[in-house]
Amino acid sequence: MEQDLSPRILGAVDALFDREIAFLAALTAYPSTRGNEQGAQAFMASELAARGMEVDEWRIELDAIRDLPGFSPVIGDYEDARNVVGTHRSRSRKGRSLILNGHIDVVPAGPLDMWDNPPFAPVLDDGWLYGRGAGDMKAGLASNLFALDALRHIGLAPAADVFFQSVVEEECTGNGALACLQRGYRADAALIPEPFEEALVTAQLGVIWFQVHLKGLPTHVAYAGSGANAIEAAIPLIAALHEVEERWNAPACRHGDYAHVHHPINLNIGRIEGGDWASSVPAWCVFDVRIAVYPGQDLAAARAELEAALSDAARANDFLRNALPEIVYHGFLAEGYALSEDRSSTAQAAIGTLDAAHAMVTGQALERRAITATTDARFFGLYADTPALVYGPRAEAIHGFNERVELESIRRITQATALFIAGWCGLEPV
Repeated sequence: MEQDLSPRILGAVDALFDREIAFLAALTAYPSTRGNEQGAQAFMASELAARGMEVDEWRIELDAIRDLPGFSPVIGDYEDARNVVGTHRSRSRKGRSLILNGHIDVVPAGPLDMWDNPPFAPVLDDGWLYGRGAGDMKAGLASNLFALDALRHIGLAPAADVFFQSVVEEECTGNGALACLQRGYRADAALIPEPFEEALVTAQLGVIWFQVHLKGLPTHVAYAGSGANAIEAAIPLIAALHEVEERWNAPACRHGDYAHVHHPINLNIGRIEGGDWASSVPAWCVFDVRIAVYPGQDLAAARAELEAALSDAARANDFLRNALPEIVYHGFLAEGYALSEDRSSTAQAAIGTLDAAHAMVTGQALERRAITATTDARFFGLYADTPALVYGPRAEAIHGFNERVELESIRRITQATALFIAGWCGLEPV
């Protein structure tokens, strides 16, 4: 990239920045929780079409992806699950192609009275934009789009094909990104602006979700001793799962990228329900579990260890040994991914290009970080031989109350992304 182009690209992002934040606020206003993404996806499709991209919008077909590596099991169908991809076709194709990926789905807001403002009524205040999904990760979708807009603003376009992906299901399976692979979208590299404070993610954990179903023996509470409480039966099982968590966190078990991370593996009992009546010993209980795994950790072996821990705890219980819990896998069955282990020349070139772009914008070296979450990067890195760079803005309280994203961080990420596209793909006249 010509050196004199850099100031023009940075200035173009500045010139369009108010428009970018208005776009982000409009996108954040869509309550695109799982199953409710259609309005936000229609908005994205219209914005991509308005920019002259080829727009591909389709409903995810379970039968098309269920046998692919990386598939996560789901309960129910995907009648309401739609992906959107906008394609920029280069005339010269002299550069390297790129996937700009982001997810449109957001997690539930929780009790509305615990927010300072309604979660889907975005608020700008003191340099931050507040709202559910503003940081995770609609700001990333905005930075991807407006990085391309900045190039167009100065009469330039990527000199390689670029695929702008707005996917669903990232927060629970990743099957949206998998469906993009199944549909044939491939590129030399992928960039995913998840909100990890302007650092390059070098490793991410995998995630397993499952439900534990328990059956009790109901009776009137006056005769509770003759029944079996399915809710209370969950307590020793949860304790057994925490013992697995502690084993996996032992220093000898840790992946190298997490050697100095305190407690990288986290278990979460995210949901529990059971019983039918306060004066009846509950006949049933279901609790939902999330636990992380390391890059390279075998998912089948991890599942077997979890199942053995639950079985052993159940057999030690007078009632449960005759009513063993049922384990149902649904949602994430996701492997970990370490970009740090990709020694290919393509990966090193992509990282070097991002290093240079980040330094140009911030004047600082690009920080590397191993995260204790998962992202859709694993699909590209593990199943498509494509280095996936996770690099996005600073956000706070993601998945919490009063989620917010820093505006100046969005500006810097958009500028760095525009420079990265220019350096990776090359440029040609619009």
